[in-house]
Amino acid sequence: MKKTAYGVDFVILGLENQCKIHYAMPLRTILGDALSYLKEYNEIAARNKHEKKFSSSDEFLSGLKKTDRLHPVISLCVYYGEDEWDGPLSLTDMLCIPEHLTPLVSDYKMNLIQIRNSDSLIFHNSEVHTLFDLSRLIYNKEFDKIQSTYMNQKFDTELSLVIGTITNTKSFINHALQSDSEGGSINMCRAFEEVREETKHEQSIEIAKSLLEVGKMTYEEIARSVQLSVEEVKALDTKKPARS
Repeated sequence: MKKTAYGVDFVILGLENQCKIHYAMPLRTILGDALSYLKEYNEIAARNKHEKKFSSSDEFLSGLKKTDRLHPVISLCVYYGEDEWDGPLSLTDMLCIPEHLTPLVSDYKMNLIQIRNSDSLIFHNSEVHTLFDLSRLIYNKEFDKIQSTYMNQKFDTELSLVIGTITNTKSFINHALQSDSEGGSINMCRAFEEVREETKHEQSIEIAKSLLEVGKMTYEEIARSVQLSVEEVKALDTKKPARS
C-alpha cells in the first residue's frame, strides 16, 4: 500500500503471515525499495527521451538530467506477532563479514514497528492509536489498564475484527461478527471479561502441560489444581495411555 505526503512515498509492508518473524525482511525491504526507485527512474527516463531535453551525452546515456531527482521511499515493516522480534534489522545483520572488509560493505536498514513495543509511538488517527494500544495491552495481559481505559468505550465492527485477528482473541471476533449482523457497535465490557477468561484458560492449559510432563500427578489432581476438566487434561496428554 502506498501513501504519498510531502513528496515522499510511504510504502507500508506487512509480513507475509502478519504475525510471524521474517528472517529475510531486510532483503525484502531492499528489493521492494529498489523496484520502486527503478519504476520512477524508468518513468523519468522515458519522459526525458520523449521530450529530447538532454543537454549532454552523459545525460542521454543516463536517461536522467543532471537536475532530476527521485522521490525517497520509506518502507515500514509492521510486525504484530506476540513474540519479540529476534530477526535481522539491517542487511549486515544477515551477512557474515570478515572484520577487515566491514568498512567496504554497504548496509541497508529496515524500519521496524512492533505493536507489542509501540507505547512510545504517537498516532494522529484515533483508531490506529486504539489498534496499537489495545493490541499491545492484550499481548502484555495488562487487563487492569484495559478496563480503566476502554471498558466504557464502543468500537465499530471493523476495528474490533482487526484487533481480534491480530491478537487471536476469539471474543473480539465473535462480538464483532454478532454486532455486524445486528448493525451496531460493540460495548467492550463483556468482550474484555471474555478476553480475561480466555487468557486464564490458556495459562491453565500451559500449566497442565507442564505437570503432565513431570508425570507425578493424576489427571484428577491436575484438573483440580488448574481448574480444567479431567477430559481437557486427558486431551493434553501426549504420553498416553493415561494415568488414572
